[in-house]
Amino acid sequence: MTSSAASELPTSATIPTVLDRDGATPIYIQLAQVLRARIENGEWQPGQRIPSENELNRMYGVSRMTARQVLAQLVNEDLLFRVQGKGTFVAHRKISTRSPAYMGIREQLEGMGYAVQTKILKEGIVPADGRVAEALRLMPGEDVYEIRRIRLLPDDEPISIHTSYVPAALAPGLEAADLTSRQLCVVLESEHGLRMGHIDETLESTLPSPAAASELGIKRSTPLLLLSHQISDPGGKLFEYSRILFRGDKIRLQFHYDL
Repeated sequence: MTSSAASELPTSATIPTVLDRDGATPIYIQLAQVLRARIENGEWQPGQRIPSENELNRMYGVSRMTARQVLAQLVNEDLLFRVQGKGTFVAHRKISTRSPAYMGIREQLEGMGYAVQTKILKEGIVPADGRVAEALRLMPGEDVYEIRRIRLLPDDEPISIHTSYVPAALAPGLEAADLTSRQLCVVLESEHGLRMGHIDETLESTLPSPAAASELGIKRSTPLLLLSHQISDPGGKLFEYSRILFRGDKIRLQFHYDL
């Protein structure tokens, strides 16, 4: 949000406490504007529980049906989220990024002003299991580099886990590369001549394994986005298979198409 846009947001003193029942704007739209303003100007902070339908009824004199409609709208806008039996809470703003196949997640987040840290969870040569072998068109058991990294925002807040596989024969010495400060795609192209020519991607929702939940510091019920991609060079030779787990409560993936 730009400073000029921020200056246009209503302050706590200017947010109306009484709805205009004689005006042309429907009551539910007015109430949505009021609640949205409380969130956008920071009066209600991420993670804070907001008034219930009954409380909104008392505060603004609206029916429970109207309050329920407005809350559902703001949930759909990703401004609020519900917890069964506990209430409705202000959502954390999601970070919008493109697929890392177009530009690395770290590069994108740093371009937005976030200080991103990368930690290596695991790296080394392993035999390709059936899934990895099929994705890279190898024989099961062939040597591949496995690189498992975690991306963290300031205050060591994990947002994604990246697990990548590269045929060992195509990138000898890859284990010596500093993948905490350099992008894997940059290392593969600059040092091993493996340039991206084609990308196949799939995106699905999933829940974390016990290990992933522990690494990301989340509950097993927290939704994740699983982005898988296979990358080949301009000649069609597959050289990377990656599976990236994004925290669904922190990251939104954007896709752009020219038709």
